[in-house]
Amino acid sequence: MRRTAARASQPLDTLAKRWKELHDISTQLAKVADLAPEPFDDELAAFPELLGNASDWQRTMAWQGVEDINAMMRPGLSAVGTITARGQDASVPALALWREFHHARETVLALVQPEAA
Repeated sequence: MRRTAARASQPLDTLAKRWKELHDISTQLAKVADLAPEPFDDELAAFPELLGNASDWQRTMAWQGVEDINAMMRPGLSAVGTITARGQDASVPALALWREFHHARETVLALVQPEAA
């Protein structure tokens, strides 16, 4: 957690870049899962702005969330690639991984939403 806290103090564009990279990876995953690629819409693109307005604890937790998503996606996509390389249908595990990504992403987005007054 200390390493995450240190990373959270880095410029916000670093985290925004990682956020975008994860979505690029999710596009690859969606193809394998036989899903239409999800657009990087205004809500997702607003993540850097939300981070800029977030408190320190929110930024720290957002970093941890993005790190966790990355830790799930990279090996998961590698495993899906291995299944595909063997000539097997990887759509079911890809869909399961995509759903996990989607849920985790929504959690991180909710975390940095402004608090209601």
